[in-house]
Amino acid sequence: MKVLIVVGARPNFMKVAPIIRELTKLGMQYKLIHTGQHYDYNMSDVFFEDLGIPKPDINLNVSSGSHASQTACIMESFGNVCSFENPDIVIVIGDVNSTMACAIVVSKLHNTSLAHVEAGERSFDRTMPEEINRVVTDVVSDYLFCATEKSKQNLLNEGVSQDKIFVVGNVMIDSLLYCLSELKQPINHGHVLATIHRASNTDNKENLEIILSALNDISKKVPVVFPLHPRTKQRVGEFGLEKYLNDILIVDPYDYFEFMKCMVESSVVVTDSGGIQVETTVLDVPCITVRENTEWEFTITEGTNVLVGVSRDRIIKETFKVLNGGGKHKNLSVENIKLLDGNASYRIVKILEGC
Repeated sequence: MKVLIVVGARPNFMKVAPIIRELTKLGMQYKLIHTGQHYDYNMSDVFFEDLGIPKPDINLNVSSGSHASQTACIMESFGNVCSFENPDIVIVIGDVNSTMACAIVVSKLHNTSLAHVEAGERSFDRTMPEEINRVVTDVVSDYLFCATEKSKQNLLNEGVSQDKIFVVGNVMIDSLLYCLSELKQPINHGHVLATIHRASNTDNKENLEIILSALNDISKKVPVVFPLHPRTKQRVGEFGLEKYLNDILIVDPYDYFEFMKCMVESSVVVTDSGGIQVETTVLDVPCITVRENTEWEFTITEGTNVLVGVSRDRIIKETFKVLNGGGKHKNLSVENIKLLDGNASYRIVKILEGC
């Protein structure tokens, strides 16, 4: 059986690492395809090094561009790869442009199955590019690997056949638990960790100014560590918002282990990331999410996450609420505890082994 695994952007890398480890244990042959959607060293190469991911067999080198141009470039290049490789199964992960682009290509092949890892997640906000990527990928997939029972129910509500759906748990947590086993006993340093990268926040001057203004005010009373995403850094310069960064500790994007260490040692995380909402819940670190919605509902109902939207007052209020001892703690159901056990990748690979 010939397997192709597709990655393209930073969120994919920590999710593919444990899958590759399990494929290797079983002696299953695969090729790793990197679309090049994220091409900066700190956003790509360093993650391969940290997580022990082998060098990609093929790099499509598509780099940046509009959603349309990037998707088109990936489809054309990956189509050529599939024509040459003639894979039996293609595994795509998450909700980035690479995920959807490669899924569409595979859906038009006759003898290739498509497996989507992290299927069924929904924010129910079609203005988010990631939501479109999720929905399209799920529609054309043959194997839908869900992180939660809620994800499965979303797919059933959309008319997906139950025999395509497998609830396996969260592969991202496989990597997190692997990483924690390598870290020394963390010490809480009382800082705030901030990560802002979504286009809805960074490409809108008003939104970005509101967020940076809030972080700036917080930084006057407690240290704020802000690994600056390349796109966020570019927009700060374009919009002339540098004044808000004067008291914030700005650092280049951390590698995976550095970031996890910083997260574990923080008092609270302010973010617009989807994955970080899950990681902070597992770590029992309070999370303030600068979005109106989330695809990870259980982080709100059972976890440490609070949605504040793009509101300066709410970002500041909820952050200091945590710092004053009022943060949420995780209270996971037995079902979700089982699905966050670090064995999601093992379950996925065992299912694929039986194909």
